[in-house]
Amino acid sequence: MTRPPALVVGGLGLGQIVAFACSFYLMGVLGDDIGRDLGVSATFVFATVSLSLVVPALIAPRVARRIDEQGGKPVLLLSHAVLALGLVMIGSARDGLGLAVAMTVIGFGQSLGLSPTPFAILVQLYGEAARRPITGVALIGGLGSTLGWPLTAWFAGELGWRGACLVWAGVQVLVCLPLTAWLCPRTQGRPRHDAAHAEIRWDRPMIQLAVLFACAWFVSTCMSAHLPRLLTHFGLNLAQASAAAGLVGIAAVTVRFLEFTVLRRLNPIATTRTATLMHPTGALVLLSSGSVTGGAAMAIGQGAGNGMLAVAKGVLPLTIWGPEGYAYRSAILGRPALWAQVLGPTVFAAALERSASGAALGTSALCLVMFAMTFGLRRSRSTLQQQVIA
Repeated sequence: MTRPPALVVGGLGLGQIVAFACSFYLMGVLGDDIGRDLGVSATFVFATVSLSLVVPALIAPRVARRIDEQGGKPVLLLSHAVLALGLVMIGSARDGLGLAVAMTVIGFGQSLGLSPTPFAILVQLYGEAARRPITGVALIGGLGSTLGWPLTAWFAGELGWRGACLVWAGVQVLVCLPLTAWLCPRTQGRPRHDAAHAEIRWDRPMIQLAVLFACAWFVSTCMSAHLPRLLTHFGLNLAQASAAAGLVGIAAVTVRFLEFTVLRRLNPIATTRTATLMHPTGALVLLSSGSVTGGAAMAIGQGAGNGMLAVAKGVLPLTIWGPEGYAYRSAILGRPALWAQVLGPTVFAAALERSASGAALGTSALCLVMFAMTFGLRRSRSTLQQQVIA
């Protein structure tokens, strides 16, 4: 039975909140306690986070090909089980090696269940009309940090970090797994010999989007790891910097809501071009003033730009090439971004130690490269009709 699109989007979005909260954002709350109890350094703990990000970079194209061939629902269901297993393994870890193995399992779960998989399911369901559902899932999933960080902190305060991991594992198995099984329609894949699975050619638009997304995800992980520290270099105290950095999530959710409503009929290439300029605009205000206002502008610029680019990651491949082979093409395009995501925090930390202004100018320069990459991109069809999914 096909569920109403609003239910499908809501269910997938809720799943994304939980998936991001219990994987990508988990160590931001529990990392220090885990390191202290296991007798390993914070550097080691966060190195396991980088390890978890390597796994999707290695296997994402294979996962995407399976989605294109067999549909996305089985992959999404498996992701809930794998993430739950990884969380149980973290909660049971007794040393650094156990933690590293557990985070590798978490990385496998991320490769199965984070944004590309629900986006591919929506494209298989709605074809070229999937832009608005994709934006809806991105909008809801953007609350992963906003809700995930305080919930994880609350679980840890009540039950300890091991208990927090077990609670999130239970949410995956008892809430997300049955919800996905009930709400998510089974989509039809295409056989391997189908034309959609011909080897994808690295033509100019492919290269442009790969560069754009690699730069975007590099900047995003740099800011996720270091934005409060960056702002303290410009004269804000830690409390001011943390409060300003909190505006990132608010800005991201706000622009995704605008994309879902008033901006949904605009050309997504044009909205992406606008998004690439938001981080440099915020950086310019920060460099000019160095005040609390500058810190807020930096956070809002980063959040708004990244919020729109997260939607663009799902929408632009559909806009330019259409729905055929969407999951595999998106995975190939996103692979450089995954590697850039792994490198970002370390590279930016080194740059920040040398010069805070230079670090901000460096990420802004990458955004201008992204801006240049939006020129020359064209829709795959002269009349691409955006259907409104009620």
